[in-house]
Amino acid sequence: MSAFELKNLNECLEKHLPADELKEVKRILYGVEEDQTLTLPENATAIAEENGFDIKGYRFTARPEQTRKPRIVRVGAIQNSIVLPTTAPIEKQREAIWNKVKTMIKAAAAAGCNIVGTQEAWTMPFAFCTREKFPWCEFAEEAENGPTTKMLSELAKEYNMVIIHSILERDIEHGETIWNTAVVISNSGRYLGKHRKNHIPRVGDFNESTYYMEGNTLHPVFETEFGKLAINICYGRHHPQNWMMFGLNGAEIVFNPSATIGRLSEPLWSIEARNAAIANSYFTVPINRVGTEEFPNEYTSGDGKKAHKEFGPFYGSTYVAAPDGSRTPSLSRDKDGLLVVELDLNLCRQVKDFWGFRMTQRLPLYAESFQKAAQHDFKPQIIKET
Repeated sequence: MSAFELKNLNECLEKHLPADELKEVKRILYGVEEDQTLTLPENATAIAEENGFDIKGYRFTARPEQTRKPRIVRVGAIQNSIVLPTTAPIEKQREAIWNKVKTMIKAAAAAGCNIVGTQEAWTMPFAFCTREKFPWCEFAEEAENGPTTKMLSELAKEYNMVIIHSILERDIEHGETIWNTAVVISNSGRYLGKHRKNHIPRVGDFNESTYYMEGNTLHPVFETEFGKLAINICYGRHHPQNWMMFGLNGAEIVFNPSATIGRLSEPLWSIEARNAAIANSYFTVPINRVGTEEFPNEYTSGDGKKAHKEFGPFYGSTYVAAPDGSRTPSLSRDKDGLLVVELDLNLCRQVKDFWGFRMTQRLPLYAESFQKAAQHDFKPQIIKET
């Protein structure tokens, strides 16, 4: 699936470090004092073993309160590779990925997940690197009434589960334009809404403006039975203000469906979503795909290197970060996986009370500075010796 020699950082630590050192390293690396492993039901682990994907479980706790009951929620995050060659018929490619992920969602239900999130553009290969448009635009579908939303709506209702899934959207009502979109399906099986990617990369292979432009849905937060959820799609994680706005709108869990490759962004991966969880006092769920994808025609990245057909490898490493700065270990860098995390949403308010980041945020000060910086005649506030 990929050329990674180091498959999983956490497993490497457990293999090579003595128990006492391992505990201290995990405290420093993950911000946890005690073992956070969550024991998963046997039927969930059996589904994973039978179908060849990893399943890992962890938990975050909050201190007991006198006036509020714990708000325990289980979140599932799915990272996966494509199934068929990119030369296969479009519908067969999509159906094969559907079948794989439907099984993983079944395992998430067996593990007691209330919310499940997918990676970016999960129903297709990440063909935006090629700039070719055809046949890749044929994967695009309507957000509310498209085949993938209809299929997942049935699962959401059956499993009493909120499902967040990321697609290439075809906007029929506005000139059949295309967007990079995350769809939220309620646990009732009803379409709750969508959010379109706010920031579009133009970096090497990731020149996605060939297909779609910056989104127009602002920073919506979706209130569900299991918490207030938001989606910061892929490249938006590089923009602190994007994370901030979801927090200002009341998000308690922010998913970050992504498709990003090794040697490009991996040093940033474990930092950005964790920083956002700390700065905004909410949980973050960054999800990244795995595998290497090969396309029929060679393409160039405009970086002086030879044209190539392969894109990847994507490095997976899906994890969850908490508002107190702690985080789970990551899933594998090269294998399909389901991460199940039990969390207490009460931790969001507890961290706000302890650190006071929202109280000390000084939004009017920033608003004034942003307004000045947005003007064409802006001059940086730099003081020099005269």
